[in-house]
Amino acid sequence: MITVFMFLFGINFNLYFFLILRDFNPILKNEELRWYIGIVALSIAAITINILPLYHTLAESLRYSSFQVVSIITTTGYATADFNLWPTLSKMILFFLMVVGACAGSTGGGLKVTRLMIVLKKIKLNVQKLWHPHKVEAIMVDGKIVDKETVDQVMAFFGAWMILIAAATLVVALDDFDFETTLTAVYTCLGNVGPGLGLCGPTGSFALFSALSKIVLSLCMLLGRLEIYPILIFLFPLLEIDKRKPVLRRRRED
Repeated sequence: MITVFMFLFGINFNLYFFLILRDFNPILKNEELRWYIGIVALSIAAITINILPLYHTLAESLRYSSFQVVSIITTTGYATADFNLWPTLSKMILFFLMVVGACAGSTGGGLKVTRLMIVLKKIKLNVQKLWHPHKVEAIMVDGKIVDKETVDQVMAFFGAWMILIAAATLVVALDDFDFETTLTAVYTCLGNVGPGLGLCGPTGSFALFSALSKIVLSLCMLLGRLEIYPILIFLFPLLEIDKRKPVLRRRRED
């Protein structure tokens, strides 16, 4: 039951509005929902097979894998097993889910499935243009054309996300923990996931990190929850204060 409701709250809430109106077409045509269901289903299947030797039955393996997959992708942060002890493939899948997150318009954090869709479609479109330079094609989501400005915003957000991860990881690396702990600590905080891997796994905590790392990880949680741009919008005017002073002085002189 917990797994089911975690999964449901990772879906865009706008779709529930259509459900109340009994308008099922937007739900069935929603591409992000199909991607979300597909990612969850494939992840559960892969991890279930991968961790099967660790558990007694297929049902038990399926129960643990489904709970952890849904908990991680919806950034709920619950754990029923120490997935630090799982095979590397399973841990890498969970790491990927930390980055992806849930659907846009849901309670989940992370990059969001819809942004991942647009980034992948943009890459596909650029590759196609290398083969056919004169080909005219647009990025489509739910049968509608995504305007260039939206695509540029998504790509800029993705770039800012990667730069922030790189900068935060370099600072946290000063604590000299293992690579798995350092990298996933930043990812799980920026995505507001909860547990990471290594020392900050489901049975660990962030208590071992230095004061500087805790401040950086706290900022990552804030930036991730507010999705970066609101914080940048707040900071930019403060950074431009010094640039305005010479203009004021010139006006006074005139």
